[in-house]
Amino acid sequence: MSFVIGVDIGTGSTKAVLSTLDGEVVAVARRDHAPSLPQPGWAEMDAERDWWGDVVEVLAELDTTDVAAVCVSGLGPCVVQTDDDLRPRRPAILYGVDTRSTREIAEITDRLGADAILERCGKDLSSQAIGPKLAWLRRHAGDAWRPQDRWFSAHTYVVARLTGEWVLDHHTASQCDPFYDVRRQDWATDWVEAVLPGLALPRLVWPSDQVGVVRWDAAERTGLPEGTPVVAGTVDAWAEAFSVGVRRPGDLMLMYGSTMFFVQVLPGPTSVRGLWTTSGVERGSHTLAAGMATSGTVTTWLQDLTGGAPFETLLEEAAAVPAGSEGLVLLPYFSGERTPIYDPLARGVIAGLTLRHGRGHLLRAAYEGIACGVRQILDIFGPADRIVAVGGGTQGGLWAQIVSDVAGIEQVVPRQTIGASYGDALLAAIGIGAVPPDTDWTRPDHVVAPDPATASTYASLLQTFTELYPATREQVHRLARSAL
Repeated sequence: MSFVIGVDIGTGSTKAVLSTLDGEVVAVARRDHAPSLPQPGWAEMDAERDWWGDVVEVLAELDTTDVAAVCVSGLGPCVVQTDDDLRPRRPAILYGVDTRSTREIAEITDRLGADAILERCGKDLSSQAIGPKLAWLRRHAGDAWRPQDRWFSAHTYVVARLTGEWVLDHHTASQCDPFYDVRRQDWATDWVEAVLPGLALPRLVWPSDQVGVVRWDAAERTGLPEGTPVVAGTVDAWAEAFSVGVRRPGDLMLMYGSTMFFVQVLPGPTSVRGLWTTSGVERGSHTLAAGMATSGTVTTWLQDLTGGAPFETLLEEAAAVPAGSEGLVLLPYFSGERTPIYDPLARGVIAGLTLRHGRGHLLRAAYEGIACGVRQILDIFGPADRIVAVGGGTQGGLWAQIVSDVAGIEQVVPRQTIGASYGDALLAAIGIGAVPPDTDWTRPDHVVAPDPATASTYASLLQTFTELYPATREQVHRLARSAL
């Protein structure tokens, strides 16, 4: 029997799954890591250690003797420049949680025009975009900036280490604004030259394309047989959406993780201010997406802040607190915010604290604040035919229930919740032709429905949440600037 391997490089860990060709999980492996936050607004990772090194270690835990193909996804879009030997010139700059390129976003938007960027790229420039991050590197990297250098996102760096090939899947490319035309699904070379003259561009592929084979040196490091086919892969959230069958127009994935992420399949390209139109996973497809800057990371911060109690204990305490957290509201903007306010200087706010509030109140208020942000984003998306909830945050049930209550939505939770690495395994199988392109391994487990008893409480909470950000924005911006 042949097997396939999917590997996902996430914000908090790298995971690998060994699967049969019919989707049965045989083994999994994991390595934890964390981004570096060297300055306010910066989020970085060591590509050699945290990306390639962790992939080597998780692969070493799996039986790779009968592997037919491997596919890698990763957090993104990120950017790291390397020399010709794939040695990173500096730490990798992460996706939208890294907000250092605010100046470059404004300059490029002024040069090309906000409306023109929205129409051609499918979204406004934001901290999620790769173009301004590359422009920041040109301005600040000194001798480390070379326009002919190869540059990578997390998964494409690992693909290069495995195969020697420099490729970028269409989905990730479509987040390299303003360098990709989302309607033509090709590089916008005129805008590349206008912003970063001479910038070298990788070969475009689709996530299920086989792009090369494992080289001898990578085989020695990873244990993968030399010559094993390597499939392109994509950004982790899109691989996860693929893993749970979010593939038809109207399907929407709600991902509970370090950040909250949304991916909806579209019937065709569109432009919606405040959301991101991108190329999708399947050839020629398009998706609409949004992402918050911090979600699960807020709950981890809270756990550490309150003494590191077992998370099960914190969940029990939060579940015992009534809806509305007894007058407590939290803005989860601990790393600025992406959708829906796009404010890199936004910061977390906890309002209504009294001496009778405990850590259970704080955790529930965090979940409720994140849920209010979800509600605001879903209102921009409009109605979805089906919402599938995925990610570690669905475990235990409380967070997903609060989101259903606040947003007034039903969520389908799948039986298999391994995540993006499982979608990678399916992409690997499809990429080598071992299974048909329309193969779907997912099965539903249960549905989370809103509790009507909480409706009035959460309507009032949502109003307070919505009013609190503009009411505190000026003061919070002043505090954020004082810390820069």
